[in-house]
Amino acid sequence: MIEAHGLTKRYGATTAVEGLDFRVEPGRVTGFLGPNGAGKSTTMRMILGLDLPTSGSVLVNGRRYQGLVWPLHEVGALLDARAVHPGRSAYRHLHSLAAANGIPRGRVDAVLEQVGLAGVAHRRVGGFSLGMSQRLGIAAALLGDPGVLLFDEPVNGLDPDGILWIRTLMRTLAAEGRTVLVSSHLMSEMALTADHLLVLGEGRLLADLPLDELIARGAADRVEVRAAEPERLAAELRELGAEVTREPDGLLRVVGVGAVTIGELAAARGHVLHQLRDANSSLEEAYFRLTEGSVVYRAPVPA
Repeated sequence: MIEAHGLTKRYGATTAVEGLDFRVEPGRVTGFLGPNGAGKSTTMRMILGLDLPTSGSVLVNGRRYQGLVWPLHEVGALLDARAVHPGRSAYRHLHSLAAANGIPRGRVDAVLEQVGLAGVAHRRVGGFSLGMSQRLGIAAALLGDPGVLLFDEPVNGLDPDGILWIRTLMRTLAAEGRTVLVSSHLMSEMALTADHLLVLGEGRLLADLPLDELIARGAADRVEVRAAEPERLAAELRELGAEVTREPDGLLRVVGVGAVTIGELAAARGHVLHQLRDANSSLEEAYFRLTEGSVVYRAPVPA
């Protein structure tokens, strides 16, 4: 388990993370989301003792990471897949980590096989593609068979087969009772992988919810309507304070007024409706609604 209490990190006048309180529970995949600059990587670095909090604390299984005697036996992490000496082979890299942490040599062969790198184990890492480097980083995280695992953007550089593999691996690790925290910008992948979500914006916690609940919140009061007189219905809905978008095919997308209210208005004012249903939401839509005021780096929209 990972527990943060009032976790704050400042760099001079800049606050990267402010007052975070959360728990990452074992037995489920927890997705860690947020725009660039939201504080995700800083938080992960504090979990691993690479950065010290300005205030507050973060504990792994009830202890600070710095207090772990054999850290790789308890916590495995992938933060930077390229942080490996390019002149070493994959095998030698993992063997040095194993020797420093009291891990048997046989475990090196096992994780290389697990991540699909057994055939290139003695090639120099400097010649690896990004996807191969990601696999090596995952092998290093798994080396000590830890109960807590952190992965920062683990699917970067992976082909579709690799993405399916890492998705299955994450869910398998969680099913074994491990604590799994995964940071990603790929909403479609998080929707298929995560059970629970932590969402940051400008260093603050915006959401700490099960995946299904966050998506359901994003769908609140979103309705799709087809009517015989879409322009008249749209105008009357706007009078009620709704936001109405008309698609080229005549479909009205309505936010802020529920299906019951729309049905009652149609009956009272003689509208013929061909379709009236609550719209399904996606994780991407729910995420954008939640973080729209917290984007630090935003490029102008092309004209």
